Amino acid sequence: MSTTTHHEVTITADPALPTIEIVREFDAPPAAVFRAHVEPELVKKWLGPRRLTMDILRWEAETGGGYRYVHRDESGEYGFYGSFHEVRPAERIVQTFTFEGFPDGVCLETLTFEDLGDGRTRLRGVSVFETVEGRDAAMASGMSTGVTEGYEQLDELLAGQDR
Repeated sequence: MSTTTHHEVTITADPALPTIEIVREFDAPPAAVFRAHVEPELVKKWLGPRRLTMDILRWEAETGGGYRYVHRDESGEYGFYGSFHEVRPAERIVQTFTFEGFPDGVCLETLTFEDLGDGRTRLRGVSVFETVEGRDAAMASGMSTGVTEGYEQLDELLAGQDR
């Protein structure tokens, strides 16, 4: 039986700026971590808290593309959508992110995939919100649980893949 290592996730909200930075390392090369972010059948297996199911209604992970998905649990549905501004294989994804329950809260997210060598990757995400209040609402929404559980599921997915 193999065990999967779960690295610590760091989530930092800059008190002076409407930003959140998320940093997490993975025991997989950048190409594999990137692939799990752009292929919808893989995204569906890891994105979000464990208690939610996910339906992807649109997923065009390419420069100029867009996405829409819905998470569901016993309490209801939670829809999200955005545009992919830039998709640079195994290096960078720049996208917008909007929760349908708060359509005025558009966030700009930049993900970078840093090759640490030895088949490891540091994923760094920076999210820029329109206001500090919007950033604080995201932080209060249970985001840290969703990010932590999602990345644990991503670890499990990557451990089971042929790279």
